Amino acid sequence: MTREQYILATQQNNLPRAENAQLYPVGIYGWRKRCLYFFVLLLLVTMIVNLAMTIWILKVMNFTVDSPLVLQSDRNVTVNARNHMGQLTGQLTVGADAVEAQCKRFEVRANEDGRVLFSADEDEITIGAEKLKVTGTEGAVFGHSVETPHIRAEPFQDLRLESPTRSLIMEAPRGVQVSAAAGDFKATCRKELHLQSTEGEIFLNADTIRLGNLPTGSFSSSPSSSNAQQTVYELCVCPNGKLYLSPAGVGSTCQSSSNICLWS
Repeated sequence: MTREQYILATQQNNLPRAENAQLYPVGIYGWRKRCLYFFVLLLLVTMIVNLAMTIWILKVMNFTVDSPLVLQSDRNVTVNARNHMGQLTGQLTVGADAVEAQCKRFEVRANEDGRVLFSADEDEITIGAEKLKVTGTEGAVFGHSVETPHIRAEPFQDLRLESPTRSLIMEAPRGVQVSAAAGDFKATCRKELHLQSTEGEIFLNADTIRLGNLPTGSFSSSPSSSNAQQTVYELCVCPNGKLYLSPAGVGSTCQSSSNICLWS
């Protein structure tokens, strides 16, 4: 034994011993232990209930990886968009009777190239599709003017531009052309039909030009002549532009049959 070990052992033997020393247990005992176990059990039950409710919500709402998201409601489904200040900037409401969208601009784009197929704002509505097809029996109804480069009916169907209570006006700075390549062109009206050219001329180019229901004057070349035997007539024009027929003679008979102009 070394000197240091001897001195240390002698000092420990000389220390006074405490009489009647008490030992205190370390840990949680009694009612504290029971409360701790109770809270641990309550936390475990809450976690199990939360997990079960989460699984149930996922099952009911059909939240899956491979299936689309489905939102169902007995009434309306409303989706709101707000800015950083909490103000409502857009709203989409899907109801039983209608789908309503409230926003500054509404757009529908193509899936392939992102081209705008339909857009609407406060100033205008734009349809960017290559073809606008209206399948209703009454066609399309426009409250005001319509501007389009091309209007075409379906194959083997008639194209009708109709205004039941007002006038139908077609305007173009370079002229309006109406043609029927494989059929007839027919224009009918209840009252007057006006063909007017302010600076040019009215050109009628056809193999046969017929003017039906023209009035006939009462000129006769001789007392024995009969209107029933008359087959050739002269086309005459009144000062007001009215046309009438006069039985043809050796010379012009329009002046003799000008009483037609007095009736107009």
